[in-house]
Amino acid sequence: MENAEVQQLIEAGLPGADVKVSGDGSHFEVVVISEVFEGKSPVAQQKMVYATLGEHITNGTLHALTIKAYTPEKWALASKLIVGSA
Repeated sequence: MENAEVQQLIEAGLPGADVKVSGDGSHFEVVVISEVFEGKSPVAQQKMVYATLGEHITNGTLHALTIKAYTPEKWALASKLIVGSA
């Protein structure tokens, strides 16, 4: 799988989400920023992202996935902390 394909699948499953993908073809790290995560636990947020890729995880096309899910507000805070620590 290509990074763009993973991004498209997540964006299709979570309309309006801002998705950033890095990876090497079977192992990916995704950052997903969406208002739909508001009020959801981290586990629920990850399940929502996994659901967009379920078939590809099940059939082994996508072997490993690291998910970082944020609401827009939490992303704004996290990105300031990341920039501030650099």
